Amino acid sequence: QVHIVQSGGGLVQPGGSLRLSCATFGFTLDDYYIGWFRQAPGKEREGVSCISSGDGVTYYADSVKGRFTISRNNAKNAVYLQMSNLKPEDTAVYYCAADRNPFGITTIQNMCVMPPPYDYWGQGTQVTVSS
Repeated sequence: QVHIVQSGGGLVQPGGSLRLSCATFGFTLDDYYIGWFRQAPGKEREGVSCISSGDGVTYYADSVKGRFTISRNNAKNAVYLQMSNLKPEDTAVYYCAADRNPFGITTIQNMCVMPPPYDYWGQGTQVTVSS
C-alpha cells in the first residue's frame, strides 16, 4: 500500500526544537520531490520547505528560513523537517507530501509556493508552540 506516516509533532516552548519525520511506503522515495506544508486555523496553507529529487535542491519560505532544515534519507525511506527556534506563529498542523514532478517541470520554489496536486500526503501532525 502506498502511504506516508508522520511523527514528531507535539507541544514545545518558544525557542525550542522539534524534528518531524515522514516514513514512506510503497514507492521509490528518491524519485520524488518532497514538500512540507502547514496550515493554522484561519490561515492559508503555507509551503514551508521543499526538496527536489536527484540534486536535492531546497527551498524555504521566508518565515522559516534559517530556522528549519529539510532533509531526506532515501535509504531509510524517510524525510525530515528539523525545526529550531520555534515561535508561536509556527503553530499549525504540518503535512509532508511527495510528488513525482516528472522532468522537474515545476520549479522547486513553485513546488512550495504554487504547488501542483501532490501524489501522496501524510496524515498531518500538530505542532503547538506555546509557553
